Parts: sequence; C-alpha cells; structure tokens
Amino acid sequence: MLDLKTQGVFSWNELLTKDVETAKKFYTEVLGWTAEDMEMQEGTYTVFKVDGVQVAGMMKLPTQAEQMGSPPFWGAYISVNDVDAIAAKVEALGGKILSPPMDAQGVGRFATLQDPQGAVFGILKSS
Repeated sequence: MLDLKTQGVFSWNELLTKDVETAKKFYTEVLGWTAEDMEMQEGTYTVFKVDGVQVAGMMKLPTQAEQMGSPPFWGAYISVNDVDAIAAKVEALGGKILSPPMDAQGVGRFATLQDPQGAVFGILKSS
C-alpha cells in the first residue's frame, strides 16, 4: 500500500460548504461515512471516516469565498516534503499562491495553489 505521506501522492480531500449540517447528513447517508467534529482555532472541522479510518474532511466555506460567489467544492491535497519550497516553485513556474503556507495544529503545514492554467490544488506536509 502506498504511504499517503509520500511526495506527490494525493493524500487528503476536503469539502468546503455553506451548510455543514446538511452536507454531513448527505454524505453519511449516501456513503455510509461516520462524521466526527473537532474544534479548531478556525472553527469546527468535521472528519469523515470509513471503518474508523479518516478519508476526508469538511469545514464551512470561508465568508470571503462565499461573498465572492464561490459554490461549495471539494479540494484535493497532494503530499509534499517541503510546503514552502513547493509553493515557491509553483510561483517560479507561472502558478499562483492562493493561500500561503501555514501550519494547522495537529495536521501539518499546507498551502492552496493554482497552476498556470487555473486549476486549484492544495499541498500538505503532515505532522
């Protein structure tokens, strides 16, 4: 089995949604996931699990994104060895840093990036 911390592996999926409770009900009923809420500095974060294994996360769509008209969406994270170095490389190659590298307590370091064609993706170095 592939280690999800390996550089270049898609390792986490995250739903940003306007209505967390409705989304939680939908995905637990449709897919049989269980949901576990965790309180974090930024607010409540929901972890979805299958047979006790974390498979995805969910949080409320940030107010700024909602005001800009962003619909709810699923985001994918790719594991990297060095978030800061990869973010700098993305910029050097014509991409953009949408949310700069930052730490999330108990999770690791991450950033949200955009490739030169406009595709958005996240990078993550798990703690």
